[in-house]
Amino acid sequence: MSEFVLKQQNTTTAPQQVPQERIRRLVWKLCAATLILMAIGSATRVMNAGLACPDWPLCYGELVPTKQMNFQVFLEWFHRLDAALIGIGAIALAAISWWYRQFLPRWLPWASTFALFLIVFQGVLGGLTVTELLRFDIVTAHLGTALLFFITLLVIGSTLTPFQGTGTVGHLPWVGLSAAILVYLQSILGALVGSRWALHQCFGGSQLCTVMYSHIIGVVPPTVATLTVVFLSWRTPALHPTLRRLANIAGGLLIIQLLLGVATFRLHLQVEPLTVSHQAVGACLLGSLVVFTVLALRDWASSRGIDSYPESANANPTN
Repeated sequence: MSEFVLKQQNTTTAPQQVPQERIRRLVWKLCAATLILMAIGSATRVMNAGLACPDWPLCYGELVPTKQMNFQVFLEWFHRLDAALIGIGAIALAAISWWYRQFLPRWLPWASTFALFLIVFQGVLGGLTVTELLRFDIVTAHLGTALLFFITLLVIGSTLTPFQGTGTVGHLPWVGLSAAILVYLQSILGALVGSRWALHQCFGGSQLCTVMYSHIIGVVPPTVATLTVVFLSWRTPALHPTLRRLANIAGGLLIIQLLLGVATFRLHLQVEPLTVSHQAVGACLLGSLVVFTVLALRDWASSRGIDSYPESANANPTN
């Protein structure tokens, strides 16, 4: 009798677990690809390769411009290739989510559709950066949308990842959320500094110094918020090891980010790998805070009897 019950449970849970596991793996792969995409985009900007391909979506009218290929053209071409692959992945994510929607949480198809919308909008902004000759507001929006897409994927992946909290998070979810928002806003301000070349113009002719110093002063709020996350995580008893580890990672990334920022400022953006690393580490810091916040919210919700990991659309609560 017990064997029959176990077999019956396995047959009913298997259809839910298979697509959900497939989606979770796809989401984390897209997260890694998006992080690489943002790093390549930063390298494209600092290497003055943003207009290395003068047309869009092709490059010199070809899919692979072999005759014109040099390092700058390769950067811009590879940036577009990575973006196209991520776009295909986002289409697959939305398609799988809607196809298996009866076995998945109700929110997942809509979240996947929102991610697809963001990557399509990102592609439009990418085309406009070329046709509008790197207009600073479009370039800034381009990075801001990429970060939003990255955050959306992280939220989906963190919510689908199995996690059982300890119910001791207290106010940590809200502190983590505040830190993540502040880091995102600081990243946008940093993108504005980069897209307007504010640091060069301030040192060269005392122009746009307000933009540059706003980014420098703006370091304080996200730094304080992130350190608060780390401090409270250390002080919270019986906190889940994953949350404590994520808080420590965020603290370490914050220190690295501050050091990179100082080095970039002192060297007047003359060392391109430092500038690229500065943006990449900033995205990793934002990502660690987002994952921390999602898991902490799930911990907080479960401690209050709120279902933070909802059943699929066809789940029958009477079974």
